[in-house]
Amino acid sequence: MVESLKNKVAVVTGASKGIGAGIARALAGAGAAVVVNYAGDRAGAERVVREIVERDGKAVAVQADVAKAADVRRLLAEARRQFGRLDILVNNAGVFRFDPLEAVTEAEFHREFGVNVLGPLLAVQEALKYFGPEGGSVINIGSSVTRRPAPQSVVYTASKHALDGITQALAAELGPRKIRVNSINPGPVDTEGARTLAVIGSEFERQMVAATPLGRVGQPDDIAAVALFLASPASGWLTGEILTASGGLR
Repeated sequence: MVESLKNKVAVVTGASKGIGAGIARALAGAGAAVVVNYAGDRAGAERVVREIVERDGKAVAVQADVAKAADVRRLLAEARRQFGRLDILVNNAGVFRFDPLEAVTEAEFHREFGVNVLGPLLAVQEALKYFGPEGGSVINIGSSVTRRPAPQSVVYTASKHALDGITQALAAELGPRKIRVNSINPGPVDTEGARTLAVIGSEFERQMVAATPLGRVGQPDDIAAVALFLASPASGWLTGEILTASGGLR
């Protein structure tokens, strides 16, 4: 992989597994020093750090709940303490739960909106203190449910629509500071979360594959490759974009 991110520093939230881990590894492979954030899975985050370091990369694991402003302040401060700067912020941390409308609770609404919506806002707000005069790249991880909603996903779908709006509003607001804000909206991806929900191997997965022109579900590395592009100078003329990474599923 071309080292296009040499001397850059990235923070990837929710990077102990799945898409976040894939993005952290890809950014490190391109030369960036990476802060691998996690909320509760310390072992997973430390495993990602080891994988990066074993390939001669630079990475540290930092615990923080992105829905808490104090945690976000500590996360970004630690990134600068460890590596001296900030260039790339990947807002990957996210939570979801699929329930019929009758089962939706106030607590679950606030849990999903806290991490999926407030979390990225807090992280970008704090990152403004650390991006240098050359600007930076913010990459939000949304979801293709905003184009193809799934049954029993009303809260999750609403939170990801909100993130699309955040992406475009902040792109307009932060462009004059040379800060680009884009979103990757994956389709179905083979992650630990998808396996926990028994999506992989299910009839739902078979239906999704049948409707996907490229004929398979995504892998974390598929999404990581798009994130690497958005983090690199090659995407310097892109901001406010919402890129559906779904193998053609619409």
